[in-house]
Amino acid sequence: MRAQDSATPPSSIAVAEPATTPRTASAPPANTARSTARDATGSASASRPTAPGPSAGRGGTVLAGLGVVAFSLTFPGTAWGLESFGPWSLVALRSVLAALIAGAMLLAGRVPPPERRHWAGLAVVGGGVVVGFPLLTTLALQTSTTSHAAVVVGLLPLTTAALGALRTGERPSRTFWVAALAGAAVVIAFTVQQSGGALASGDLYLFGALLVCAAGYTEGGRLAREMPGWQVVGWALVLCLPLAVAGSLVALPLEPVHLNAHGVIGLVWVAAGSTFLGLYVWYRGMAAIGVARASQLQLAQPLLTLVWSFLLLGEEISAAAPVAAVAVLVCIAATQRAGRRAGRESRTVRS
Repeated sequence: MRAQDSATPPSSIAVAEPATTPRTASAPPANTARSTARDATGSASASRPTAPGPSAGRGGTVLAGLGVVAFSLTFPGTAWGLESFGPWSLVALRSVLAALIAGAMLLAGRVPPPERRHWAGLAVVGGGVVVGFPLLTTLALQTSTTSHAAVVVGLLPLTTAALGALRTGERPSRTFWVAALAGAAVVIAFTVQQSGGALASGDLYLFGALLVCAAGYTEGGRLAREMPGWQVVGWALVLCLPLAVAGSLVALPLEPVHLNAHGVIGLVWVAAGSTFLGLYVWYRGMAAIGVARASQLQLAQPLLTLVWSFLLLGEEISAAAPVAAVAVLVCIAATQRAGRRAGRESRTVRS
């Protein structure tokens, strides 16, 4: 009720106003205290890591799956690229082109440099998936077919899951490990049978590529929980740019270049598709569903590579391919189901 509407004389009001006791800061209202307590509780709970919800898990699975499709074209793209460039030139040029794309996006987004504590992890990502894996697999493909090189991809999911358990503290269930081992066994048996059971001279390169790539995937998945996935890829590529430029300047004069359509398309794909776009969606998916679950989606990569090798390179595929494909899909479904069950249990415990 306003003062001018009251029956009390104005002079009385003037005398009564100074007598009003001011509210002290030492006794906040009950509502304010409860609100402050809720804010503190909310901020504390927000700082704790939480398991991804069902929708985030589905989206992460889709993103990681798109990464696998992009990676499955890497070996055929590399084989095409080797038609025009030597192995050292191809690896250096793909890194330079991918780094230029990443640098342009970082500049366009005005992204500040990562914190100092992230640079060591970015160096592991760069050394593993930007330099190490492309170089070693390219050298291997000089003497091995793409179908035989798929052996390394058959072992990669299991190796990545193991390193992820050691590095990030993930503890997949026993069902997950049984399904992962079964899927790896199917892929290895199929690809070895596809290559005639003989070990190629490039197998040492392939096993080395397996180790460095698993380390890069694991570290990149960990970093993608603290910074956007595309920035993980971008800064790892930028970090390797000086080495890539130096490698190009040394390799191009020493290795012959015979440009053709296949060679150019292969170079562009392994730079923009496999190295940048593929790693971008892969790390985003890995951050959403975890290193272990995402890595098992790669069980499908060797079979996809064989399909691309047949369509793009004319390599033959045995009649066992459909059987292996079904077996691998069953194993993938088992690992994803075990991962979702573990995620639900984790959310229940946290709540």
